[in-house]
Amino acid sequence: VLAGEVKNALGLELPNSSMGPLWPGRWGPGWRRQLASAWSLLQQEEYVHLSLLQGLSRHVLPVLGSCGHFYAVEYLAAGSPQHSALFPLGQAAQAQAISHIALSFLDMVSHFDHDFSHRLHLCDVKPENFAIRSDFTVVAIDVDMAFFEPKMREILEQNCTGDEDCNFFDCFSKCDLHVNKCGAQRVNSNLQVICDKIFRHWFPSTLKSSAVSFRLRWQLQQAVQECTDLEVSTGNWRAAPSVFWKLRRLLQALLKELQEAEK
Repeated sequence: VLAGEVKNALGLELPNSSMGPLWPGRWGPGWRRQLASAWSLLQQEEYVHLSLLQGLSRHVLPVLGSCGHFYAVEYLAAGSPQHSALFPLGQAAQAQAISHIALSFLDMVSHFDHDFSHRLHLCDVKPENFAIRSDFTVVAIDVDMAFFEPKMREILEQNCTGDEDCNFFDCFSKCDLHVNKCGAQRVNSNLQVICDKIFRHWFPSTLKSSAVSFRLRWQLQQAVQECTDLEVSTGNWRAAPSVFWKLRRLLQALLKELQEAEK
């Protein structure tokens, strides 16, 4: 039954040995209440996601405990490097913070793309759906619209009369007009959406520090635009890994310039 609920929610076939975080291991005197509580929690997809990723990702919230149908997670305020309450920084220090945070976003993208059995797709990317720890680690704090590859394919494969019918929030597919069916394969990526929804608004507007060379600012702006414009259907998806590494290299160079200017 438990495996069936997980498959329905996430589209994943999981062995019973991996279900530990979702189900009480030992039954006490109040086992009926425990059962009712566990069942009510299983109806919440976000709880299922977070529980299964428990201890596997520093980019998602850890579940601290539960009571009835409520569950507690680490408290982190949604924010951005421009949020003065979270980051009371001067201009140069803020530019360093942005560099660290952007690198953490790239680490999260790589992690979600490669470190699980199935790719994890983020279909609702906006600044308020992420929080930033004091060490500048980016954490996804709203995963209601995050889907592993099998569930993503199930969601995308719908009837259509045009490409616009194949857009599921920030996750896009293409319409095959021969059969009027959306492709099950997502044609954009987490990286592309983060470049468009987040990085494009940060660079170069947040890099006003005189410590950053004009050449580096221009290169970073161009790389973010290249990332935003990636179009899988025209074959440019082959450039996606190179754009990822280009952004990573430029952000590391930016951080180095800022740190050297402090000396």
